[in-house]
Amino acid sequence: MGLQDKVVITAALTGVAANRDQCKWIPYTPQEIAEEALSAYNAGASVVHIHGREYDGRPSWRTEIFREIMEEVHKRCPIIINFSTGAVGIDRENRIAHIRELKPEIAALNMGTMNYAKYSSRRKNFVFSVVFQNPFDDIMFFLDTMNTAGVKPECECFDLGHLESLFPLIDMGLLKNFQVSLIMGVVGGMAATARNLAHVSSVVPPGVQWQVIGISEDQWLLVATALSLGGNVRVGLEDNFYLSPGVMAEGNGPLVEKAVRMTRDVGREPATVEEAKVILGLSEVKD
Repeated sequence: MGLQDKVVITAALTGVAANRDQCKWIPYTPQEIAEEALSAYNAGASVVHIHGREYDGRPSWRTEIFREIMEEVHKRCPIIINFSTGAVGIDRENRIAHIRELKPEIAALNMGTMNYAKYSSRRKNFVFSVVFQNPFDDIMFFLDTMNTAGVKPECECFDLGHLESLFPLIDMGLLKNFQVSLIMGVVGGMAATARNLAHVSSVVPPGVQWQVIGISEDQWLLVATALSLGGNVRVGLEDNFYLSPGVMAEGNGPLVEKAVRMTRDVGREPATVEEAKVILGLSEVKD
């Protein structure tokens, strides 16, 4: 089976919004996050996407926390590390400092400002609603930092307009070796439907690797669609707690295991870390 049939499976281990009142398996400390990275690696993931948290679970953007996470992950397994830069109400210097200092293989790059919300039909109101600020000036600042540090941007697109925003940055020469994440199911962004994914994935520049990120239980519909369309996939407790309706995953490993089963069910195979590095342009093909 060639690399074109391999699937890069990413595990998003913790996020910033979910807490242990919602899911008791959410990792907080660097050691806990690293243990979840090992579990995801053993289950078949080749990349982990990581947000920083203080030891009590509060969101953290401190470089010291990210350094400790990186060191703990590297002690346990060789999985590829993708650090988040997403934040609300945090200045751009603090959002990118850990990328400049630590140089992970990949860093998330949010591609546009948006309303970012969760709606409850039962309450007939928003659970939360914020403006996620990502103006072009900040995007270009983050890109310049990533390019200087030799870190690959993961362009996170919550809507078609975010995806279309890639093209002027490509024309400017700021976006070269990058990948695309299509995030679906956030209120304020594109809905989590197979039809939407089929369209937006067709807009991804030719030759650029893309993955789907499905929020909540629609994740599995989108995983199935992406696998059929030739894309990569992301699962994990940041995005979805459930293996099936009412069945909560006891950590990230079981979510990755399900993604691996689905990958094999459609005749593809999960990429190893070394294969993922080649697929994502992080290393050259070895003879």
